Amino acid sequence: MAKKKEGLSRRDLLTLGGAAGAALLLPREARAVEAATATPPKKPAKKDAALPQVPRRILGKTGESIPILLFGGGVPLDPRFDPKLAEALRFGVNYVDAADCYSGGSCEPAVASFHERAKARDRLWITSKSDAHDPEGFEETLEKSLSRLKTDHVDLYFLHALQEGSYLSPEFEKTVARLKKAGKLKYFGFSCHHGNVAELMQQAAKLPWIDAIMFRYNFRMYGDEKLNAAIDACHAAKIGLIAMKTQGSEVSFQEAWKKFEKTGKWNKHQAVLKAVWADSRITAAVSAMDTFEKLKENIAAALDDSELGLREVEALRKYADATRGDACDGCDHLCNPAVDGEVQIGTTLRYLMYHDAYGEAEKAQRLFRELPEGARRLAGIDFEPAKRVCPHGVDVVALMERARQIFVA
Repeated sequence: MAKKKEGLSRRDLLTLGGAAGAALLLPREARAVEAATATPPKKPAKKDAALPQVPRRILGKTGESIPILLFGGGVPLDPRFDPKLAEALRFGVNYVDAADCYSGGSCEPAVASFHERAKARDRLWITSKSDAHDPEGFEETLEKSLSRLKTDHVDLYFLHALQEGSYLSPEFEKTVARLKKAGKLKYFGFSCHHGNVAELMQQAAKLPWIDAIMFRYNFRMYGDEKLNAAIDACHAAKIGLIAMKTQGSEVSFQEAWKKFEKTGKWNKHQAVLKAVWADSRITAAVSAMDTFEKLKENIAAALDDSELGLREVEALRKYADATRGDACDGCDHLCNPAVDGEVQIGTTLRYLMYHDAYGEAEKAQRLFRELPEGARRLAGIDFEPAKRVCPHGVDVVALMERARQIFVA
């Protein structure tokens, strides 16, 4: 049986009923006013008398305590005052994961507007990211981020979607050290989600100036020996590890999803988060909670300390097996050389995932239009060779044809 939290029953936790649920169900205006005047601590040592707080863990060598559930800023945020951020903060989810490019550049200003109106900068952990990976560009982007975020520092600053380990150079290390000394960033790391995640993490484990890594880690990867060895190496080096893209979203798995939803206590989204949290090497998982319903479900899963049951673990394994061929891991170095042309298969399928699985059609279209002209030429290319080299059996032919119909036709 699950333990009760702060006097709440299991039913209360699942529905966030009572006072907690009421907080989520208040009219938007009332929530905004209430949240703006609330003063939850930045690192809650004492639990709120009314609301339970999401558990926290130490982020590696930083020694900092962060919630196990992080608010992903890659979703549209109210530019004036976002009530989802306010509600997350009330439950102790005070870590906001932003980036210079999220939501077409509107993410950082929205976070700034929120913390100014809520007078909450000292209670928020703000992480942001730079798409510029050279030292000069990185520093320039950081300055712009600080200006947009209306703060004199960020708690953590990442190289965004790193693919080339050569950027982690001695010159870059000196730039990071200087920016830390200037107080503009407290900690440094990178995010990665392409096919060389394990290689980048192994490299980082040998670099003492890397504080944290946010990496693609979902339920299909739990048995990946290469990735697990990299996680072990980073954990031993006390690099803080944050899981992203934990949902492993695909583009055509509705039937398998429906079968899983009928199994066990948690829905699929909650179950995969709890599976990540069960790994003590991982500090936290970031989630793009674009609705109050998702926010409610994720907080409920975090607050309940019961583990996944054997039935749920087995269902999750079967779900992973049933949908493995629908999920692209972004191994562009394998599939791109197999076809003619300048097409970017992994990137294109990621945008297709945004369109089909996340429901972010406008974002997906915009990102695809920003690709080089050659990468947008999908017609007349034989993708059969790419399908043959895919280690996971992804039907590259069918998915790239769908991408052509969505983005080009």
